[in-house]
Amino acid sequence: MGEHIIKGTAAAVGAVVGCLLGGLNVMVTLLLVLIIVDWATGLAAAWVRGELRSRVGYFGIVRKAAIFVVVAVAHLVDQALGDLHMFRDAVIFFYLANELLSVIENVGKMGVPMPPILRDAVRIFESRTKPEENPQLIPEAQPEIVKADKAEENAAAEAEENKTA
Repeated sequence: MGEHIIKGTAAAVGAVVGCLLGGLNVMVTLLLVLIIVDWATGLAAAWVRGELRSRVGYFGIVRKAAIFVVVAVAHLVDQALGDLHMFRDAVIFFYLANELLSVIENVGKMGVPMPPILRDAVRIFESRTKPEENPQLIPEAQPEIVKADKAEENAAAEAEENKTA
């Protein structure tokens, strides 16, 4: 009996998520895979550098889930305009590029050599997406992002002080 409840619940959740995202096609699947790979390489890079923090990991999971909320909203806009998947696909392409560059950056932080063209691409992308340097990002989100970054820096500094003490 319990097994049927679990299977039924999983099917219902899958149906709702599929409906909100416009189906589970190759692009949505690729986005899911890149998000998981980015999260895993981010954890690995933090572990290699001795900067692994559970709070930062949880914050990362929330941000990754928010990506799917944005994709769902874009899909709903598409539905209102005639179901052409223009907005959803544009949003997915943006996040695919973002996640791919983040994976490259994480691998670089682990010490894996990268071709210069990839390093340059990551630098260009970072300079255009830092909240302090890019006032076009949502202003309400900037203080929270900056606070989280500063908290990470303070925690790393405290950990460094504890190692030397």
